[in-house]
Amino acid sequence: MSRTPAQLPLGVGLRDDATFANYHPGPNASLVARLVQQLDESGEPFLYLWGGEGVGRSHLLQAACHAASDRGLRALYLPLAELGHFPPLMLEEIERLDLVAIDDLERVLGRKRWEEALFHAFNRLRDAGKRLLVAADAAPRQLPVKLPDLASRLTWGVTFHVQGLDDAGRLAALQLRARGRGMALPDEVARYILHRGPRRLGELFEVLATLDRASLSAQRKLTIPFVKQALGW
Repeated sequence: MSRTPAQLPLGVGLRDDATFANYHPGPNASLVARLVQQLDESGEPFLYLWGGEGVGRSHLLQAACHAASDRGLRALYLPLAELGHFPPLMLEEIERLDLVAIDDLERVLGRKRWEEALFHAFNRLRDAGKRLLVAADAAPRQLPVKLPDLASRLTWGVTFHVQGLDDAGRLAALQLRARGRGMALPDEVARYILHRGPRRLGELFEVLATLDRASLSAQRKLTIPFVKQALGW
């Protein structure tokens, strides 16, 4: 069996850095544990994640797919923010896979063809004993689902609210991501970036990538003066 996650013909893949090792859980430690356990035979087959923008829902779904691949399982990541304008043909025969991770569910709700296709796909995955991971921006009962049977299916599994990080958690997440890049990020520099940079973690990680390239090019360590110079702050 291939150890590479199943890829869509549309070319949607997984980010290399979207792994559990590269995720600071903060208040979401029990969720991460359940995601890892889901891949075991005793794991919960259906997990539903919801939370606001920037809390790491997409990272966790992709990390689960990476973890499945590492175990020799076939996984598929479906970000509906990118794929929702297509017909739901990618849901056909997904029960052949071991794990299906559906992101941005809210993007296709209210559309009859998509809701019916999701309902039937959920049933096939359950009947085949496969694993399903779904993420959206609201809890199941708050979603604008028009098909009652699909609304019912969304409450089958275990629901987790993905919590955002406080400032201490954001600092820890930034330093974890820096270590993953082989960068030394002193506390005072990390605090300066958090104070001066954008609020969203994804954008902070992009700042870190810019600093990584700049420090490699200039052969300089990360200091507050260098960060100011490199970013024009």
